[in-house]
Amino acid sequence: MSVDPPPRLTRRWWAGVLPVPTQRAALALAALVPVVWLVPAPVPWWAPVALVAVLVAVDAYRVPAPWRIGVERELPGVVGLDATTELTWRVHNPTARPVAVAVADELAPSLGAERRRASLQVPAGGRRVERVTLRPARRGTFRPERLTVRVTGPLGLGRRQAERSLPGRIEVHPGFRSRAAAELRVRRQRILDEGLRAIRARGGSSQFEALREYVEGDDVRRIDWPATARSGHAVVRTYRAERNQQVLVLLDTGRLSAGLVEDVPRLDHAMDAVLALATIATRSGDRTALLAFGASVRAVVPSRGDQGQLRRLSSAMHALEPELVESDYGEAFRGALARFPRQSTLVLFTELGAEAVQEQLVPALPLLTRAHAVVVVAVRDPAVEALRDAPAEHAGDAYGAAAAVSVLAARERAADHLRRLGVRVVDAVPGELAGRVGDAYLEVKARGG
Repeated sequence: MSVDPPPRLTRRWWAGVLPVPTQRAALALAALVPVVWLVPAPVPWWAPVALVAVLVAVDAYRVPAPWRIGVERELPGVVGLDATTELTWRVHNPTARPVAVAVADELAPSLGAERRRASLQVPAGGRRVERVTLRPARRGTFRPERLTVRVTGPLGLGRRQAERSLPGRIEVHPGFRSRAAAELRVRRQRILDEGLRAIRARGGSSQFEALREYVEGDDVRRIDWPATARSGHAVVRTYRAERNQQVLVLLDTGRLSAGLVEDVPRLDHAMDAVLALATIATRSGDRTALLAFGASVRAVVPSRGDQGQLRRLSSAMHALEPELVESDYGEAFRGALARFPRQSTLVLFTELGAEAVQEQLVPALPLLTRAHAVVVVAVRDPAVEALRDAPAEHAGDAYGAAAAVSVLAARERAADHLRRLGVRVVDAVPGELAGRVGDAYLEVKARGG
């Protein structure tokens, strides 16, 4: 909340001393001019101007100076992108006369304020409250600084105004459009954990749960041979996924993340999926961490498993914007392993541009795949698929479809290359991305890596 008094005037405080004529004063002057012409006695041409100027000054000084009006601005502090919130102005008149007050606030257009101004009639010694709806359209930290206060005389002829320094701060965090998809997977995982079905796992990161009879489709490597010999039929071990595992999110904020998909940067789609993944992992008993990078490491969130981790991740990501530089995967991966040496599930949000995958990502991947399960996540543009599938009515349509086929084929080749290296790949359109990432995480968790 931004509160004033005591007021801090800007460098233009002196503007509040000088009276300013209103539109009503101009109309009064226009009405006086023909009256002067009709008077038989000679009247100086400047007489109407002088008369109106005196009335303006008297009217303006009959009300308190603008810096005597108390003003408070209340901001929500934190709001999600595309969410709706309120800004509140509270105006206090400490004098013994009612006063007409107008406030004009310094609000960035991307905050989506329905209006930046308000006019209030404040009674003597009273208060008035005005609320404005905000619908932010861009992430980031916004710091409104100046607010203009204007007081108008009782005749409406003169007014005085002054700028006030009233610093405020509001953080617009990434939108979480996939919250419902994340909650669905949390409920499903809870049912599984309650024992409706066994979770199979592989490797030392899982805990032995029970023995059961082999059924078609079970991993033959899970057969317990001593138990099989004793019972006379195949018996397999079942496992319960271990809690308190670590999920490390690597968020690529380089040049490729700036591309628009459905009029939204790829980076914003990735952030939504990061929040969904963190929700599922935290509610499943695992720890999450974040490392955002471009040409260098830009943000790090330490590994935590409490409910406040979602807020920490959102806060760390909210001010990140795509860098128009090539991402340095090698430096990012080395930095991640140095900061988070524990065996983890690494989820890399990047783009499957064939050139970037072949020349930069693939050479750096062995740093991760030696000891960690790796999932690579990319945002697929549905407009490209629509262009591929659209009927070719003109020659231009055919060229567009051919280009779309080429782009999609390059993505598939890049994804296949990564899969051959032992990496899971999620390449999905925005509406499916978060759910697919959550499913991939749960699959890795169930298999233990």
